[in-house]
Amino acid sequence: MKLSQFKFDLPKELIAKYPPQNRDEGRMMVVHRKDHTIEHKKFNDILDFFSDGDAFVINNTKVFPARLYGEKEKTGAKIEVFLLRELNKESRLWDVLVDPARKIRIGNKLYFGEEETLVAEVIDNTTSRGRTIRFLFDGSYDEFKATLKRLGETPLPKIHERKVEPEDEERFQTIYAKYEGAVAAPTAGLHFSRELMKRLEILGVNFAEITLHTGLGNFRGIEVEDLTKHKVDSEEMIIKPEAANIINKAWENKHRVCAVGTTSMKALESAVSITGKIKPFEGWTNKFIFPPYEFKTANALITNFHLPYSPMFMMVCAYLGYDFAFDIYRLAIKEKYQFFTYGDAMLIMD
Repeated sequence: MKLSQFKFDLPKELIAKYPPQNRDEGRMMVVHRKDHTIEHKKFNDILDFFSDGDAFVINNTKVFPARLYGEKEKTGAKIEVFLLRELNKESRLWDVLVDPARKIRIGNKLYFGEEETLVAEVIDNTTSRGRTIRFLFDGSYDEFKATLKRLGETPLPKIHERKVEPEDEERFQTIYAKYEGAVAAPTAGLHFSRELMKRLEILGVNFAEITLHTGLGNFRGIEVEDLTKHKVDSEEMIIKPEAANIINKAWENKHRVCAVGTTSMKALESAVSITGKIKPFEGWTNKFIFPPYEFKTANALITNFHLPYSPMFMMVCAYLGYDFAFDIYRLAIKEKYQFFTYGDAMLIMD
């Protein structure tokens, strides 16, 4: 399929700037993909659709404050550095995006913070906007990470067109976030409150925790028309044996396996064997799912409403079927569902 086939007109006002006051009280469209029926619910109505023995696959990645603002040495030019990936813990090496990129060259020193200055040196140009930098920091690794946390900002996507607020540090994180490494929240998980998860547990739902550190590749524009030529940024993922067992047991007993978010679905589809079983996995995935694609792992998906041209929207089109997905999105726009990070949810089931 071609990139241009994933265009739709999304009114700007439907991109949610803020989340609902209570996480689990946003709207939820329930889509039954076999008989093409649709229901309009609240997210906490999800209890009505699952039962004892079902498994939810949740991504426990934790977002770190990846956006830093600093200055270039000598000129004092303002720059923004977006931390993408830690390359070497001992050497304090990171892959980053810089803006504006044209002003930053190998050998330049960058300064962050006012009272406690953190210094970095550019040591490599990886892409037009990407750089590798080395932080010049003498303290321990824990002190270094604490300094990054103090100086960094929650990486709320700029499409929200507002300043990051202190509340975003908590709101841009799932309640079950554990392992730091993501530069973007696995947004489907933002709808879960502690109370709702407890009620699902009482119902007999099992939670299989996997880790996929969401990278910026999910939000970076795809620049090729032929999707088979798109190179996806690799993301680190871990599926431990206990999580694989929960998922496989639910599948064997003909219960629902629900992927919470496109990141969870990507992880499952990256770790499935020929027999349909999920294997424990520790490594990297660069899986890119777009139609036509045959899913092998989950018979339910919770996801937000995504932006045109995005890899997440492409995965939804693959899961629902291309034409039906566009029907659903037209309806969502008509019914004024909220889109993107802080937007409403969709539950897709057979």
